[in-house]
Amino acid sequence: MKRTLLGIVLMGFMGAGSLMAQDRDDWRNDRDLRHDYADRRADYRDMNRDRAKIAQDRRELREELREGDRTGAARERAELRNEYRDLNRDKVDAHRDSRDIRHDRRWDWR
Repeated sequence: MKRTLLGIVLMGFMGAGSLMAQDRDDWRNDRDLRHDYADRRADYRDMNRDRAKIAQDRRELREELREGDRTGAARERAELRNEYRDLNRDKVDAHRDSRDIRHDRRWDWR
């Protein structure tokens, strides 16, 4: 009798533990939208930083060309290529996040 009662109680505790495991924040429906909005804001912030870096690198490139330093100009061009590549990746990522937000709204993942 004691063994049966103890078995039932243990099964109840194990079942309650699995129910609590599913009651996390990321099971909520609006969690996905919140992350998408945060990702998109971070992408926009990164794009603004990249634009500022591009403007700085362009000024440095003009200065290097004015001084006649070809190796410095080549280095600045390489930095500009990397900054433009990073800017384009951030644009694609922001577009993907916006598309995901629209998709989640359409299927009512709020």
